[in-house]
Amino acid sequence: MNDREITGPQSGSSSEPGEPLEILRGRPVRERADAARNREKVLAAAARLFAVHGVEGVSMDAIAAEAGVGKGTLFRRFGDKSGLAVALLDERERELQERVLSGPPPLGPGAAAAARVTAFVTAYAGYLADHLDLVRVSETASPGARYRIGAYRFWHRHLAILLAEARPDADADYLAHALLAPLGAEHVTALRGEFDAERTRRGVTALAESITGGR
Repeated sequence: MNDREITGPQSGSSSEPGEPLEILRGRPVRERADAARNREKVLAAAARLFAVHGVEGVSMDAIAAEAGVGKGTLFRRFGDKSGLAVALLDERERELQERVLSGPPPLGPGAAAAARVTAFVTAYAGYLADHLDLVRVSETASPGARYRIGAYRFWHRHLAILLAEARPDADADYLAHALLAPLGAEHVTALRGEFDAERTRRGVTALAESITGGR
């Protein structure tokens, strides 16, 4: 597992109480032009191969050959397949984060906290369904990887802020983890034969509503 911060909203294992979401969102890393070109070639090649063969069915050697770069360049830049998954997910995560920070309600600001909690878990369930294999690789490459990379810290902090408002009597940090638990990619993958994407979405939506008391 490559636990280095690669770009964008990679995160630590927990959030500090006062950390603003804008800080947790992170900023893109500036690169030399040639490095940026190689990065885009690799990510485009990986996306093409993953779409045809699935994430598990593609080797790093195949990605390097498809991108026309040396294996050393690929491994130095991304470390392993999980590093590639994180990089491919970065833009998708940023899109959802932007909707959370400044998009229309109820996902964005302007709605009641309970409604925003429900809107977020519903939106994240859709994001997960669209990118399940990539998210799974990024979250399971090593023990606890889910809590060190990706945007978990951002998602958790967002939910904790809203839950503290919706349920001031409860432990908002714990409830935020509890709401994110059934949205872990390994969990969703293991139950995929029994629970399709729509059933998962309905389930986490009902869970959010039961916790917040909102509908």
